[in-house]
Amino acid sequence: MSNSSSITDFLLLAFADTRELQLLHFWLFLGIYLAALLGNGLIITAIACDHHLHTPMYFFLLNLSLLDLGSISTTVPKAMANSLWDTRDISYLGCAAQVLLFLFLISAELYLLTIMAYDRYVAICQPLHYGTLLGSRACVHMAGAAWGSGFLYAILHTANTFSLPFCHGNAINQFFCEIPQILKLSCSGAYLREAGLIVASICVFLGCFVFIAVSYVQIFRSVLRIPSEQGRHKAFSTCLPQLAVVSLFLSTGMFAYLKPPSISSQSLDLVVAVLYVVVPPVLNPLIYSMRNKEIKVAIRNVISQLFLNTDKLPFSLHT
Repeated sequence: MSNSSSITDFLLLAFADTRELQLLHFWLFLGIYLAALLGNGLIITAIACDHHLHTPMYFFLLNLSLLDLGSISTTVPKAMANSLWDTRDISYLGCAAQVLLFLFLISAELYLLTIMAYDRYVAICQPLHYGTLLGSRACVHMAGAAWGSGFLYAILHTANTFSLPFCHGNAINQFFCEIPQILKLSCSGAYLREAGLIVASICVFLGCFVFIAVSYVQIFRSVLRIPSEQGRHKAFSTCLPQLAVVSLFLSTGMFAYLKPPSISSQSLDLVVAVLYVVVPPVLNPLIYSMRNKEIKVAIRNVISQLFLNTDKLPFSLHT
């Protein structure tokens, strides 16, 4: 019977047995990864370079893009490498590091989405107090609290998970080191040690979800009282994208961690993981850029500046 001290590596899920399908998965994940890098990179650059976007809402959006870049970079490159080189191995320390970083980034993202809901609530329901409640120092403190809380949660959860003895081999039925799949390898008695932390995590995440839901109920009530149709449209255009992101992120993430074993299957687990790990970092830039005129203008300015700088290169470089 093996335990955590005798395991030196884990085996991740192989997408396919044939070489052609493995390469297809590699190119598919590469395209998704590059789309996430490009979209989030453009938003980060646009917000950083355009002083008109130096407001609390866009400051939090910049942090969201950073977290999205980090989360997808933690999981997808390793899956691409495994498909390209036809391997499944990930070292014990590598798996622990992946779990730590992923938990840190997605939990910080949940806290940040909660803060963004509060930002929209104050902006729409209490606009006269917006400058007081969401000054630059308050925004930095709230963003720092989201990052710090996420890191603390990740350390506790990762340390508790990898202190468990593993009695059921080292094959993880997922394309990255996912906590529910790792727990399936642990001894049945030791699994109860993790249950307490999972329950506490669920309470915190449900608290964030309730706060976001209540905030949006108040937001929509206030928006419906706006006499101007243009004003209602502008308010909905900034709130609905975030609500869509939160709904997708929370519903799929909570389903992955809370679904009963009786409905668990390899294909279902894979689809759910893709929905909460891969899709949001790609979808967030599209939603925010398509529904926000200021972001679209700033991104166009960034792209135009890049082309202008290219046109100004010395003649010798073109030749």
